[in-house]
Amino acid sequence: MAEERLKSATRILTQRGILIAFILFMVGFSVVSDRFMTSDNLQAVFRQAAIIGVMALGVTLVVICGNLDLSVGSLLSLSTVLVVDLHDKIGPISAIAVTLLAALAVGAVNGLLVGVARLNSLIVTLGMLSAIQGLTLIYTGGQNVDIQNQDTTWFAIFGRGAILGVPTQILIFVVLAVVMHVILAHAPFGRRVYASGGNPTAAVFSGIRRGRVVLATYMISAFCTGIAAIILGSRVMGSQNNVGQGYELLVLSAVILGGTSLLGGSGSIAKTVIGVLILGFIQNGLLLLGFAYYVQWLVTWVVIILAVWLDIAAKRGRMFSPFA
Repeated sequence: MAEERLKSATRILTQRGILIAFILFMVGFSVVSDRFMTSDNLQAVFRQAAIIGVMALGVTLVVICGNLDLSVGSLLSLSTVLVVDLHDKIGPISAIAVTLLAALAVGAVNGLLVGVARLNSLIVTLGMLSAIQGLTLIYTGGQNVDIQNQDTTWFAIFGRGAILGVPTQILIFVVLAVVMHVILAHAPFGRRVYASGGNPTAAVFSGIRRGRVVLATYMISAFCTGIAAIILGSRVMGSQNNVGQGYELLVLSAVILGGTSLLGGSGSIAKTVIGVLILGFIQNGLLLLGFAYYVQWLVTWVVIILAVWLDIAAKRGRMFSPFA
């Protein structure tokens, strides 16, 4: 009886451990800080999490398909610089179009190298990270860019505006999350993504053109990063060359926290949204408690290790390896 209870407790911990930890964090921060659960603070967390969340939606598909995308941080830098710099030169509509096309081009290159050429996704996207950052510096000449007449352009609606009292960036995140959830959970393409990540060999023999699926996931990831760049550029009305530095870690952290397996084949958009919120509230709570910004990185590392551990434990049915 005691052994069965232990197994049951272990199963609950491995499957719901992150959610339990999130609830404990929320309760703890609420008790320690009276500002944590205020409406202004909650809205600030959602606004900040929207950018990471939009990027995480696309990366979720890539990871479920059994790959990684470490280039999203540099792509965010390039896309933000493009939309801000081109805003005054060719107008906001054309700037948005060019930015999204450039992002899709980067996603296509990643997808072709990983899905068609069958190169390792870690190496490809890590190399792309460096290449895009170099292109960003070449494009700007090492200078930051800004939008003139910031108070008169309608472009500000994406990052500073609101619709029916709800910040636009939050609405964009929610709409994209719903669309991506429907595609992944109910569309044939979603089933192909799960199959390609869960068992690539079986997927190929069942008639799935895995190369095309991988290409599509990388292009979706790049498109989402382009949308995030538009939100970020609209909110700041300017951009530094390295504005996206470190975002790849935050995005991947949110995806892992949401329970998407790095081994591929499992995960969901809804859980990724939860992962984004977990990361956002933990970082916000640490700041309210007076911890230095760099402490967030240490806590993020601990949470990532815990999430990966629970993911592996859930697959093998025990918390520890029998050889430990």
